[in-house]
Amino acid sequence: MDDDARVYLDKAAESLKSAESELDNGRYNSCANRCYYACFQAAIAALMREGIQPRGRWTHEAVQAQFTGQLINRRKRFNADLGSILSDNQTLRVEADYRPKHVTSTQAGRALRKARIFVEAVLRESEAT
Repeated sequence: MDDDARVYLDKAAESLKSAESELDNGRYNSCANRCYYACFQAAIAALMREGIQPRGRWTHEAVQAQFTGQLINRRKRFNADLGSILSDNQTLRVEADYRPKHVTSTQAGRALRKARIFVEAVLRESEAT
């Protein structure tokens, strides 16, 4: 795996640990934020490992579209459920960061469970190739 992809996987692992800490300490909005970024960073690592680079910088829309379009639909590297995890956690992060409502403990716990599944799938695929 190239060094840049490894950095993004390391960031994903760090974001996942932060999400766990935030959940444990009752900071559910922050947990939702870190869950999404764990998935986002892992998705970037997976894309880079496949030789897919952004035009400019990695945007949220481009990562979502490329991960789903290239790595799920076209190359069949990942299960389709991972695309919905990335999307669902992004939606919850937007609510946590930009909407006048709080993420609940149930929502945060669900987001963390999904983020673990996503990051672990990317790690497994990275180790397999």
